Amino acid sequence: MNKKSSFLAGLLVLSASAAFAEEPPKPPLGFFVTSVGLGKGAELGGLAGADAHCQKLASEVGAGNRTWRAYLSTQAVGVQPAINARDRIGNGPWANANGAIVANNLAHLHGDTVELGQQGNNVHRKTTLTEKGTPINGVGDTPNQHDVITGSKPDGRAYTDAADHTCKNYTSSGEGTVQLGHSDRTNRGATGGNVSWNSTHASRGCSQENLVSTGGAGYFYCFAAD
Repeated sequence: MNKKSSFLAGLLVLSASAAFAEEPPKPPLGFFVTSVGLGKGAELGGLAGADAHCQKLASEVGAGNRTWRAYLSTQAVGVQPAINARDRIGNGPWANANGAIVANNLAHLHGDTVELGQQGNNVHRKTTLTEKGTPINGVGDTPNQHDVITGSKPDGRAYTDAADHTCKNYTSSGEGTVQLGHSDRTNRGATGGNVSWNSTHASRGCSQENLVSTGGAGYFYCFAAD
């Protein structure tokens, strides 16, 4: 190898080394949509059962060292107070399986100010991945599975009226309904009813069949709370 070739080869090695050294570390997994449901519709075993499912799926991809919570609100029953989904999931930031930050904090996630609402979070069709990094089927796919169980209002809080928005706090696969978000919203708004990731419409019922009939599969969001 002549001196010119040696010099050029050295430059290439230095450039590759510099690029490798400057590449920032990938953020840890902090957000995903469950790749599988529990097969019982919205009967998830309450919050404890849903949290356990999040923890199990995260553990299967090497992220079980974090504390995982299902993004679900529950309604007040008797002396038991309501629980807001937003109060269960920590403060962020949260990254998906590809390392993309979906929201910096709770205010960003829910658009708590006019400015943040206009800006929008980064939870949309291309970022709502499963724990394995796979996308969720949306409108135009067969089957469409974009309905995600949340039981929440757009601000991430529980409903306070007398209607059932949580399939009896995720203990019923029969009577009741549950509020659903759409995983395939497009960034900065969408048409066709896909604008809300966490509160788009109610289900037809609580069974697996009822969830499937409107474009769901019993999936829900999981966030790392630590």
